[in-house]
Parts: sequence; structure tokens; C-alpha cells
Amino acid sequence: MNYEAVIALEVHVELATRSKIFCGCPTTFGAEPNTQVCPICLGHPGVLPVLNRRAVELAVRAALALNCEVHPESVFARKNYFYPDLPKGYQITQYDRPLATGGHLDLEVGGEVRRVRIRRVHLEEDTGKSFHGGDAHGSSPEHSLVDYNRAGVPLIEIVSEPDCRSPAEAGAYVEELRSVLEYAGVSDVRMEEGSLRCEPNVSLRPVGSERLGVPVELKNLNSIRAVERALVYEIERQSALLAAGGEVRRETRRWDEGSGTTRLMRVKETADDYRYFPEPDLLPLGLDAAWIESIRRSLPELRAARRERLVRDYGLPPYDAAVLTASRSLADYFEETVRLTGDPKTVSNWLMGDVMRLLNETGVGASVLRGRDSTFPPASLAELVALVQEGTISGKMAKEVLEEAFRTGRSPRDLVREKGLSQISDTAELEAVVDRVIEASPAAVDEFRAGKEKALGFLVGQVMKETEGKANPKLVNELLRKKL
Repeated sequence: MNYEAVIALEVHVELATRSKIFCGCPTTFGAEPNTQVCPICLGHPGVLPVLNRRAVELAVRAALALNCEVHPESVFARKNYFYPDLPKGYQITQYDRPLATGGHLDLEVGGEVRRVRIRRVHLEEDTGKSFHGGDAHGSSPEHSLVDYNRAGVPLIEIVSEPDCRSPAEAGAYVEELRSVLEYAGVSDVRMEEGSLRCEPNVSLRPVGSERLGVPVELKNLNSIRAVERALVYEIERQSALLAAGGEVRRETRRWDEGSGTTRLMRVKETADDYRYFPEPDLLPLGLDAAWIESIRRSLPELRAARRERLVRDYGLPPYDAAVLTASRSLADYFEETVRLTGDPKTVSNWLMGDVMRLLNETGVGASVLRGRDSTFPPASLAELVALVQEGTISGKMAKEVLEEAFRTGRSPRDLVREKGLSQISDTAELEAVVDRVIEASPAAVDEFRAGKEKALGFLVGQVMKETEGKANPKLVNELLRKKL
């Protein structure tokens, strides 16, 4: 029997607030374990939560950016379960009356536009973080440790409808969602730091059937690549199980990056297991319609609109526009550099090529390009482009200059002057070199005169070799053709 995959995604996003959702503890990533805690986020008896207004504002921004209906009243609930990373023994979340519902996200996969519906967006608090089996902070195979710094960090959970049909679609959904949230200024969406965590639910059903299969939830996915790999494996696992006459259980499985497999964590709970009931320490959350509308008006241009504008206003190919707008920081960097150079396609080529390579090699995100401490601001790339366009350096030299300027923060023009990298563009000086190369290469000269264009490339290479790569290649070409 042929099966098709049905994938829904639950995405937890840490909101970009300075303090936690119900107390004043900071949310700084990477602090020493258990140093950003207080009686409220540790769940001490007798303490009361106070809702963080900024967290609500960011949650509303996210919901509006995802085309959701934000409800004028929503209700917090207690989700009850017992696990060491949950100090109160329950999590404050939203259940039957969430902040927002009914949105959608459009994404392009394989040249087609797919719409994934958003079921709900709700507010909740994060849990602590457990360390098992000697993975960090001194834990051992016999002992687990818990860091409560993350407990109480404000989250939104974004739940999609089961509209994705392949791992590639699921990966495209997470990528597009991450871009929308970054553009909206809701979160830094750094999956490697856990500020965006994706938990797909995947099931199989016979092709043509409308009935959903038994879903399996996947955890421990810290990259889009991991999301896609885990789904590929899980679809194959469930297919083999069904083909052998077995049944898929409703369970939660952990992705193991090392082995490339999913492993059973626990049999999946149902909503009844959590014994949801309204949170007695928090009033229903009432939102003024005018306040919601003011947040809607404050939303910036989002990725889809910016992508279209880069094609329309700058004449970029759709592929370039899609790459450059994947990150708001990268798109901002592009537009600022174009403002300084007036050359969109050249700037696009540099960013999509060597600059992206350096970002990947150094392991930093595109956001580093726009920060106050950026070592390679738009003015530096604009300066590099100008040096090539005015003939001061060749494209090959420019790549070397970029490398050092990016890593050190030095001005490209200063580096060129200091290292004596300026191109030789003096016609008389180059003519003498060209004459010597022609005289020393009679075979190549005869081949070129016989119509073999490749021979010119050899002669240009000889001139570049003699000038240690400093000759202006365009001028060398012109002089060779003229003399031959």
C-alpha cells in the first residue's frame, strides 16, 4: 500500500524580552546555571505571577504577522505534569481560549506556492533545561542536572494544521516562519540556542484517504536540516512498520543526530492527562482593539513583500531576492550597501558568494553584519566594490582583501594601500610586458591568429604571472588583441 505523510508542526519561540513572563528575572542566554532565578520562577509556595506586558505585545505582533485573528480575551491555564525541569509541578500556558487562531503562512516549495494554516498562537512559560548522561555542566551517566535559568522565559507556541506533506515542505515552513518572526522583531529565532524549537507531529495514511493516521511527535531538533532528516527517517520507520503488519503508537521520540535515528522517549500523553484548568492566579487577558490595531500598524515590511520589492525596484532575479531576504539583517545590509554603491547586482553577487561563505566559515549569523560592533559594515563592502570598479584592484585581489577586512575590521582601501595591491593600469608599463610575452610565446600567438580563442587566455595568464597578478586584466586583454 502506498502511504502519504501528514505533518503538523508545533514551534516554540522565546520572545525577545529582557525579563521573564511572570517575574523580573533576566533572560540572558548563556548565564551560569541557576543564577537567573527567584522564588516566583522556582515555584516557591505563596508567590504570585505578574504578567509581562512586553511579552503580550510581542505575542500579538507574531500573531498578526502570521495573519491570525487576535482575540480580545484569552485565558491562562495550568498544564499539570511532574518532571524535574518544571519546578511548580505545572506549566502556565493557554489551552481552550488561546491568544490567537486562524492564521496562515505561504511558502514556495519546488516552484509551487503552498499555504500552511496556523491553528493557534498562545502564550506560555518555558521550562528549565535538563542535562543527562555527562552532556554538560558535570552531569554523569548516573546523575542528571537541571538549570532553571530558562524556567519562566516567555514563549509563544505556534501550532500548524497538518498541511505539510513532505520533509522538504516542513523545512520550508520552519524557514519561512523563522524569517517572519525575525522581521517582526519578535525573537532572535536562533535554533542553535533554543530560542526557536520545532516539534513536528508526523503520521502516515493511505494515499487518497482523508482520515489521519496515528501521530508521532519528534523532539530535540535544533536546525532545519535536523527537522528534515528526522522526518525522513520517521516516515521510513513508520512505513516499514505498517508494511510488516504492525501498528504505529502515539508516542514522543527523540532525534539522535549522531546515529541519524529517532528513539522512544515516552508514550504520548493526551490532553486529559494534563488536567488543564484555568489558572486561578491570573485574570483573563483582555486586549483593547485599538491597542491591537496600533501593533498591526507598527509591523515592518515582512519577507514576502520585501522579496517582491527587491525584484521590482532593484531588478534582481527572484532567486537572489529570496536568498537576500531570508534574514532581515542580510536584507538591510544589502539595501544599505546598494544605497552607497548604486549597483544592486554586484552587491548581491558579493553577498551571496564570498560574504556568505565567510559567515558560514566563522559560524556567525547575518545579524553580525548590522550590529554596532560589526567588523564589516555596509560601508566596507561598498568600498571594496568601488576599488574594483575604479580599476584599483582586480576581482581576485578583492577576494583576498575581503577575507582580511572581514576578519580584522580594517578598511579595504587601507589594506590595499598598506600591502601595495593596486592594479597596474599604466598602458605603457603593460605594453612592455605584453610585448615580452608575445615574443616568448610564438606557438600561442599562431594558435590565436588561427582562430583558437583559448590561446588568448594563456597569453593573459602569462602577463598576470609576470606582474604577480597586479595587471589590469581588462586592459591586458585589450592590448593583446590590438597587438595580435
